[in-house]
Amino acid sequence: MAVTTTHGETIERLRRGMAAGVLAFPLTALDAGGRIALDAYRAHLRSQLAAGPGALFPCCGTGEFFSLAEDEYEQLVTAAVQEAAGTVPVVVGAGYGWAQAARFAAIAERAGADALLLLPPYLVETPPRGLVEHVRRVAASTALPLIVYQRAQVRIEVADAPALAAIPGVIGVKDGHCDLDRLQRIKLAAPEDWLFFNGAATAEMQARAYRAIGVPAYSSAVHAFAPEISRAFFTALHAEDHERVDRLLEEFYMPFVELRDRGTGYAVSLVKAAARLRGANVGPVRAPLMDPAPRHLEELDTLLTTGLALVGATR
Repeated sequence: MAVTTTHGETIERLRRGMAAGVLAFPLTALDAGGRIALDAYRAHLRSQLAAGPGALFPCCGTGEFFSLAEDEYEQLVTAAVQEAAGTVPVVVGAGYGWAQAARFAAIAERAGADALLLLPPYLVETPPRGLVEHVRRVAASTALPLIVYQRAQVRIEVADAPALAAIPGVIGVKDGHCDLDRLQRIKLAAPEDWLFFNGAATAEMQARAYRAIGVPAYSSAVHAFAPEISRAFFTALHAEDHERVDRLLEEFYMPFVELRDRGTGYAVSLVKAAARLRGANVGPVRAPLMDPAPRHLEELDTLLTTGLALVGATR
């Protein structure tokens, strides 16, 4: 298909960022009472930006978007835009039903975000045409470009890629299904300049496979607590240093995934716990998530030491 006709500058900024570093999904810092801790959040953002990510994705899944009130969301997006100060694109989450997503999109637009990551609609499963209409309604509500996140109940059909591409403002797809046959077919049916990236829960595990079908960019939850490890993996992958990639996978990423899979909600709460172990003042997760069990925290602490030693970093 031909290229899209809008948001060319944003697409190119994101493309350059995706080639230069991982996509960082910062945590939302909370105090002991579960309130937004804005100063701690800004400090976390600065540490994330200092590690050189390709783009910043605040208020998404890792940032506990699902638990944020609109006024909290506005504070967080505004802080992220200010801290990034144009150095990297800021893409923020928006979700639930299309009417609620449109309200979050309006906030993000006012705050100066560069784009939106459209999270799956709340609860319901939809027919393919319903998903297209959902995206169309959100896109019509905002001047910001949208990246559609397919995971859980949201699954883009190959036949619907042209209909999504025809919606002004849609610029790409984040994939969380890891169905590479389907994704490759969508990619071939999409506009040439659409952006695609690997959005698996621990995307480094599938990074080689995605790279093989022309989707080298990926999100990194590990970047939220150990950007040294995340950057080392990215560098080794792009240098085709297979020995180093294998060692990082075998000694850090695979054990981390095994630990993550031992608790419900650990894709977020384990990441936040790891950041606290590194000294980040990000606080607890909000209900319905729960912090990891003590025995899992002990294992996480040991794994962190191992991972950082692999890349020559310290606690």
